Amino acid sequence: MQQIHVPYGKNGMSVDIADENLLGVYETTTPQPAADQAAEVENALDNPIASPSLEELARDKKNAVIIASDHTRPVPSKYIIPAMLKRLRKFNPQIDISILIATGCHRETTREELEAKFGKDIVDNEKIVIHDCTDSSMYCNLGTLPSGGKLIVNRLAAEADLLVSEGFIEPHFFAGYSGGRKSVLPGIAARETVLANHCAEFISSPFARTGILNNNPIHEDMLFAAKAAKLAFIVNVVIDHDKKIVRAFAGNSVEAHKTGCDYLDKFCKVTVPEADIVITSNGGYPLDQNIYQSVKGMTAGEAVCRPGGVIILSASCCDGHGGKDFCQALTEASSVPQFLREIERIPRNKTEQDQWQYQILLRILEKFKVIMVTRDCDHEMIKAMKLDVASSIDEALSMAYQIVGNSAKVAVIPDGVSVVAAKL
Repeated sequence: MQQIHVPYGKNGMSVDIADENLLGVYETTTPQPAADQAAEVENALDNPIASPSLEELARDKKNAVIIASDHTRPVPSKYIIPAMLKRLRKFNPQIDISILIATGCHRETTREELEAKFGKDIVDNEKIVIHDCTDSSMYCNLGTLPSGGKLIVNRLAAEADLLVSEGFIEPHFFAGYSGGRKSVLPGIAARETVLANHCAEFISSPFARTGILNNNPIHEDMLFAAKAAKLAFIVNVVIDHDKKIVRAFAGNSVEAHKTGCDYLDKFCKVTVPEADIVITSNGGYPLDQNIYQSVKGMTAGEAVCRPGGVIILSASCCDGHGGKDFCQALTEASSVPQFLREIERIPRNKTEQDQWQYQILLRILEKFKVIMVTRDCDHEMIKAMKLDVASSIDEALSMAYQIVGNSAKVAVIPDGVSVVAAKL
């Protein structure tokens, strides 16, 4: 019998698995975090990739905008933003700087969350603007995306003399990897633009998967958007399971991001024997605050579980469903396969809010039983959304054995959002 720890909220959960059932525990091999996280960021800024330094870029600019991640992303901004602010002002103390919070289509970030992310000093003394994808007064039209949708982004960013961003790089379940160009689309884009990029056709593409950038239509749209918005410089980091900086990458928005993705790619791929049951998570807080975000972790299970098997996902979901339209669509669906076929036929220009997220969840539910493990979310709501639910991983595992048999083989991927999983 082995006891295995799995992320959940801020503390985690454990599960006991018999030796005869356990296939193995599959995790990234990410190196130890930097001995000095602040110094690692400074080193990246000292050695920009395919770009002049940030201070040189800012030397003759009247204003600059830093796109920063929102409350749903574990970006260690306390190390990144102060370093960027210092460099921007090094040769240009009077430069007017705004920090634009890239909420995408998420809810507004609260002051408490901003202070937790940046520290009280920055929140009190810097100009912070929170993007609202529904506020047309914030918009600026930059043309047409490769997808055919309108490229509408936050005017503050589009009209900046210098546009830069922070972020982190991890596997992403349909954009391939996070970071880089994602700070613009979906980060500071209008809802209409996000909908066009996240259309059913693109989500259905076999290239719109975790760890894939080449031929990924969603990634190509995002690259186009970042170039049109003139994203000039990024600081992106790779982090470990404790959300500490392992490596930092700074410079040209395309080349620095690619270098970071290539670095992470060496450590995040795991090959797993086909499993009857996969136990995974959404990486704990802050990524597991709602069911919407937790679909990401399920895709690791999707990649290695046998058809008809069970995916067990540990996620607090203390914020509830995470999207009214997401919840309503799943609750009202009479048949998973029928609803999925209907979504797959929706044209690019008719994408509905949250459609991409329930499309992926329905794709998973069509092939697997999914058991959510949470003590912080309404179980009846989860059941109405076509998911099974348990209060502990041990309880969920007992439920899974009843479905696929007591001799079932179990694979554990503790952090489903940190890996690029594939069958052995």
